[in-house]
Amino acid sequence: MDVLNVEVAIIGAGTAGMSAYRAARQHTDSIVVIESGSYGTTCARVGCMPSKLLIAAAEVNHQLEQAGKFGIEVSGSRVDGERVMQRVRSERDRFVGFVEEAVENWPAEHKLLGEAVFTGPSTLQVGDHTEVRAERIVIAAGSRPAVPPPWYELGDRLLVNDDVFSWQTLPKSIAVVGTGVIGMELSQALARLGVKTHLLGMGNQFGPLSDPMVNAQVGRALAAEMSLSADAMVEAVKRTDNGVEVTYSENGQQNSIEVDYLLAATGRRSNIDRLQLDKTGLEIDAFGIPDFNLATGQVADSSIFIAGDVSNAHPLLHEAADDGRIAGDNAGRFPELRVRPRRAPLSIVFTDPQIMMTGATYHDLAAGGAAFAVGQVSFEGQGRSRVIGKNKGILRVYGEQGSGRFLGAEMFGPAAEHIGHLLAWSVQHNLTVQQMLDSPFYHPVIEEGVRTALRALQAELKMGPVPVERCLDCGPGA
Repeated sequence: MDVLNVEVAIIGAGTAGMSAYRAARQHTDSIVVIESGSYGTTCARVGCMPSKLLIAAAEVNHQLEQAGKFGIEVSGSRVDGERVMQRVRSERDRFVGFVEEAVENWPAEHKLLGEAVFTGPSTLQVGDHTEVRAERIVIAAGSRPAVPPPWYELGDRLLVNDDVFSWQTLPKSIAVVGTGVIGMELSQALARLGVKTHLLGMGNQFGPLSDPMVNAQVGRALAAEMSLSADAMVEAVKRTDNGVEVTYSENGQQNSIEVDYLLAATGRRSNIDRLQLDKTGLEIDAFGIPDFNLATGQVADSSIFIAGDVSNAHPLLHEAADDGRIAGDNAGRFPELRVRPRRAPLSIVFTDPQIMMTGATYHDLAAGGAAFAVGQVSFEGQGRSRVIGKNKGILRVYGEQGSGRFLGAEMFGPAAEHIGHLLAWSVQHNLTVQQMLDSPFYHPVIEEGVRTALRALQAELKMGPVPVERCLDCGPGA
């Protein structure tokens, strides 16, 4: 058994772990990163990048199908599943290669392969080959798909999102269980690529949305493109000669469907349960997560830090990178700690139209009893959106009564990935609604819809006039 003594040990070489490594290395060269699987990060290998490659192919096919509305007839188009998936895998491997190249440039003594478990508050057992004694430890072990155990009886007919991006071609039919981010993105992409898709969710809830008006529009849009059971309970799954039979209840009735595959998009589970954290003596909650400081990454008052989606506090790449930077920096400089303010919350879902949330959510504002007002715009009549044939969706913006400060927004609509950044920056810089309205808006652009919503919000805050319908400077449909 080898014994390795280091100042900082980092468990996990994903986005958070790599960020923690870079930050900690500013303070010490006595460091090791322990990885139990393949280098490449969840985002690059099975998450954000390959899913966007599949979505991009689906969008092209959908645009061809929609060409008729512009007076353009397209004939002879066909989805070649093998070529679609070949591009997904090829480009995915390219992104993974960038990450692997970065890790390859680390000194060999900074890398250790094997599964780590705690044996004490400052000791780790890595596989059956190494004991690591560390003065400070960063937990960045990530997460894994959560699947109901009985479903594993389906064998290779059961899929998680990790499996999709290894396909050689597209299936003919699929049932997707879960209307979270992964379920919505993949089900819509597959449906647009010609896969017969049935999406099942619970409680008519779509992704992280909390504004009921925005959530309802998402449901209507998805139902127009695929078979949708938005408030269903999956009662049984059974492997058949041809695939999978899914039995579910909805509106008091029992139904069953047979598909080639079942894709479980039923959330993710923290890998912290594999670390034997009880050996540290730290108190943990019912989910196995210890109490930690979001601003420093420190667990209680210990020399252990936590970062990334292993805590489920920030299950997004940019947040995981920030988590890693904060935790790694503080592990490196410990016992001195630096408090790092968090950035404004920003979430984007790459459905079409896209979903965006930033700042305070509608639920949090309403539940917290905040004095706030709401402004909104529909994109059905918005000028630029109609020009390009993407006139679906709604934007709802929130402002603070009294101060006029912009608080946040939820959106389902065109260019949400770009509008989300503008609004997130406005939240982070504590802009008022008036300051945002004083900013330039070109014509004709989709962002004019943002101005329409802000003007409606300003009127609801009693800080501005009632918006003039179709005013000249607003542009058509603003």
